[in-house]
Amino acid sequence: MKKAYLYLENGQVLEGQSFGASGTAMGELVFTTGMTGCVESLTDPSYYGQLVVYTFPQFGNYGICHQDKESPQVQLGGVVVREYCQEPSNFRCDESVDSFLKAQNVVGIAGVDTRMLTQQLRDKGVVNAVITTEEDKPDLEALKAYRVRQSVENTSVKAPEVLSPKGEVRFSVALLDYGAKDSIAASLLARGCQVTVYPYNTPAEDILAGNHQGIMLSNGPGDPADNSDSIQQIQALFGKLPMFGICLGHQMMALAAGAKTKKMKFGHRGANQPVKDLVTGEVSITSQNHGYAVDQDSLSGTEGVLRFVNVNDGSCEGVDYPAYRAFSLQFHPEAHGGPLDCLNAFDRFTDMMKEGR
Repeated sequence: MKKAYLYLENGQVLEGQSFGASGTAMGELVFTTGMTGCVESLTDPSYYGQLVVYTFPQFGNYGICHQDKESPQVQLGGVVVREYCQEPSNFRCDESVDSFLKAQNVVGIAGVDTRMLTQQLRDKGVVNAVITTEEDKPDLEALKAYRVRQSVENTSVKAPEVLSPKGEVRFSVALLDYGAKDSIAASLLARGCQVTVYPYNTPAEDILAGNHQGIMLSNGPGDPADNSDSIQQIQALFGKLPMFGICLGHQMMALAAGAKTKKMKFGHRGANQPVKDLVTGEVSITSQNHGYAVDQDSLSGTEGVLRFVNVNDGSCEGVDYPAYRAFSLQFHPEAHGGPLDCLNAFDRFTDMMKEGR
């Protein structure tokens, strides 16, 4: 196999073997602890602008099943793994990860110590990095200055799209696409919702003119505070219709309510994050993918009420807004891939729309 190199902004260099496309990719180096969900993570828009370290030692064992994609293309910048499986074995496999990444022009590096990298990221926080198959060293100053930009703009739909359920239409939902996973719309469709997917920069008045019963704020990549125009539109939508936000949508809803967000040391990425419901006392295992969090202390003085917390680090995982008929979750209740503990969040949303009638 051709050689590949991983350069970290601190000057550290790791040598490995190339798979996927040849070339160079720069991004924020993060890790995910998921043991499955290969194609889902590759195509999750929340990974836009990032190089992803997979902590599970083997990668590509069951190949790529196109039916499991969360968006039409690979969204992350590059892949870092311990061991790449060249011969996948699964009855649903459409192609290997190697051919999939080559077709999408995404670089990968295998044969590096992902345990050491993960421990380093946990101890010191995420860093910028470069994966390259070229012999030339990257510019470390440019690497240190790298920042994910225009991430929502580059992952949102460009024009409204209408998705209809197979059976009876029970509700009409406006889904504001900040880099949405396809399974969010699929979870709404399964509950009889006709889903109109709107670009991230759609004005509030256009949403309200659509005669919808509810508003969904999607997940997405990057720093939530970068989206000031979208946050203003959320402010204009508060209280008009039932609203449900996930991940980036959760963070932007908090900003719209007057709270603050903060960057985490290494974030939560994977399918094994324990979350406690402060109302019921129940603990659920959740799927997550985020590097920013709502500052729960900043909720004081807003209409937001802390509802869910992460059992491991106590960070904010969900907020209720009773005055606005709205709620939000940091974790992914659609859990694709991941545990299905919190799918009932979509039922809570449809119940709110039913009451709104």
